[in-house]
Amino acid sequence: MLFDYNPPLSPLDILHQDKDIVVLNKPSGLLSVPGRQDHMKDSLSSRVQAEFSTATVVHRLDMDTSGVMVMALNKAAHRHISKQFEKRSTEKTYLAHLYGVITEDEGEINLPLMLDWPNRPLHIVDHDKGKDALTRWKVLSRAENNENYTKIIFKPVTGRTHQLRVHAQAIGHPILGDSLYAHQEARDMADRLLLHASLLTFIHPTHKDIMHFTAEPEF
Repeated sequence: MLFDYNPPLSPLDILHQDKDIVVLNKPSGLLSVPGRQDHMKDSLSSRVQAEFSTATVVHRLDMDTSGVMVMALNKAAHRHISKQFEKRSTEKTYLAHLYGVITEDEGEINLPLMLDWPNRPLHIVDHDKGKDALTRWKVLSRAENNENYTKIIFKPVTGRTHQLRVHAQAIGHPILGDSLYAHQEARDMADRLLLHASLLTFIHPTHKDIMHFTAEPEF
């Protein structure tokens, strides 16, 4: 059975480009890298490589997540930025709309995660075999007029696959529009996953300045 994949046809949204890096605002619905099936070869990386042949991927966003991604344009830049992600020295901020009203103003979710092998690509909380996963969050606003959601910022300390989506589900507040982890009511409250990588901070691989890149969400 073929996975239904209809990526947006929007042009590249380039936030910054120099001899070492290209920073982009990825749209929701577009894979970060090509999928295994032939009809899933279109991706942000393949589109970027059509314009910048040396571009390589140093991190990824889920297909349905929008927002800031950086790609390296040479091997030295790739090594430098990859190490920053590995050492967790980058700063990432995400905006999300979660189901329900969260009464606390801020907190953290510290729940280990692993791949749910019988139900790939889903991930689950597993306290015995899971890898450590830490997410900090803060409420930005709570919906009014009886609308049942909370707007928050996520600051992931670790970078596990589907980390924010599983952590949100685990605390009883799935991300609106999440086709993998949300219950039906939360899915139906949005026509896309309301998760956006709004800020990425890292050290430039050549001149070593601290770089901050932002992109506003479409929700």
